Amino acid sequence: MAKKYTQAEWARIQARLPEEDRVPYSESPEAPPRGATKTDAQKDAELGIIRTGSTLPSDEQTRLRITGFPTTLAGSLAALQKSVAESKAAVAKAETGIEAGKKDYASASTEAAKAASYEAELLIKQAQNAAANATTAEEKAAAEAALAAAKAASEAATTQAEAATAVGITSGATTGATTGGTTGGTTGGTTGGTTGGVTTGGAGATVGGTTTIYTAPDGKIFTDLGQYNAYIAQLKAEEKRRAGQSAYDLLYEQFDQFGLGGLVESLKGFIVDGLSKAEFTLRLRDTDAYKKRFAANQSRIQKGLRALSEAEYINLEDQYQDVMRRYGLPESYYQRGDMGRQEGFEKFIGGDVSPVELEDRIQTAQRRVMNAAPQIKDALTQYYGDEISNGDILAYVLDPTKAIENIKRKVTAAEIGGAAKLAGLGATRTRAEELGALGVTSQQAREGFQAISEFLPTAQKLGDIYTKQGMGPFTQTTAEAEVFGTTGAAEAAQKRKRLTQLETAQFSGQVGAAGGALGRERAGQF
Repeated sequence: MAKKYTQAEWARIQARLPEEDRVPYSESPEAPPRGATKTDAQKDAELGIIRTGSTLPSDEQTRLRITGFPTTLAGSLAALQKSVAESKAAVAKAETGIEAGKKDYASASTEAAKAASYEAELLIKQAQNAAANATTAEEKAAAEAALAAAKAASEAATTQAEAATAVGITSGATTGATTGGTTGGTTGGTTGGTTGGVTTGGAGATVGGTTTIYTAPDGKIFTDLGQYNAYIAQLKAEEKRRAGQSAYDLLYEQFDQFGLGGLVESLKGFIVDGLSKAEFTLRLRDTDAYKKRFAANQSRIQKGLRALSEAEYINLEDQYQDVMRRYGLPESYYQRGDMGRQEGFEKFIGGDVSPVELEDRIQTAQRRVMNAAPQIKDALTQYYGDEISNGDILAYVLDPTKAIENIKRKVTAAEIGGAAKLAGLGATRTRAEELGALGVTSQQAREGFQAISEFLPTAQKLGDIYTKQGMGPFTQTTAEAEVFGTTGAAEAAQKRKRLTQLETAQFSGQVGAAGGALGRERAGQF
């Protein structure tokens, strides 16, 4: 891993500069931003190093930016020689550590070698720049001398890199390879690479010009490209599997809170594919088990309704069940099957029946029919027996294929017919539906038919008696028109009034004794 300068190291480098050229650590382009440190890729870009697998843009990979280092060739050479000496010392410590059987020797040795390699490279670059920019013969001579000295120092660094490589390979330990490859390889490969033509390569570095070190993202070192690529593929596969496992776990948790974790378990085989939660959900909704559990969604789609989410679907089931329990319906209406499926509710969900409408239907069946007078239930069966199979009124009312308004219309007709029967009268289905359509309620029907039953017999007899006077018959329909205020109500009331007057006249002796007798018999009732 490349060197990340600390504030102390930066101060040591700046100490070599003339005072007017020194750059504070916080203002230096080499200084990491607050809360962060400079990455290897950023340092490589500054050195002009191109690493295999680098994530930097191509223009950044080739950019060379050296600022804040010694501006005199003498200072450059002195610093370079010191860096090479430090590199030698680091390699010597590495050899000592391995010989002592330490696979993980002091990190200070490795860090010292890293610092030396980067400083040496930067100083060599500056020496080369000075030679290229020399304008006088004196400057040119000094630059050439500096370059010659730099090359000599680079060769020494390369020699140390080869020694470090040999140490790392001989040890057979990851620690040795890391120190020999990273320390010596970076010092020799990078320093020698700039001056001698060796390019830092692979995911790690070309060590001593012969062996390439490949470093995986987790820091593991390889010298064989095939093994490195296989390991990278393994890491990617594991990363993909972890992503798939995470998405699976989220989906399982979501469904398990509804007791439906078993639906998701069938998708375990897709974890290795690294599916996202959305992809897992799509696969789940395509399974037979899911389609069976949420079967009503298919009915909704066929009717042009949107499919409900799992949460919406289950929430509706819970509300239906609560309504049925409150009204004392048998458990058979809301019993659960496999995976908590409540098959009896699928017709409600598919028919877009709200919990409020369901409650209205149950109230209509229970309060207005099942708990009402038997004459009402009989009338309902008499009028609509061909639709209500086996007299199952509740099932008929709860059938979502039958509109609640039509059900209420039929129940109202049955209430009117039942009221007529209670009063000892009759009413056909057509007449009951007509009165219902005119707004006659159950209570009005009971009160009205009771009144009709009290005066109709006398009115009918009087109508028959006074037919010759042009009165005509007085029927139940005539009485209903007067009592319920339907069409012909005024004529019906006038007719009954005229009959009353005729009967009164007979009672007064203006007509025969027989007529008076009938009047005396019925006067109080009529």
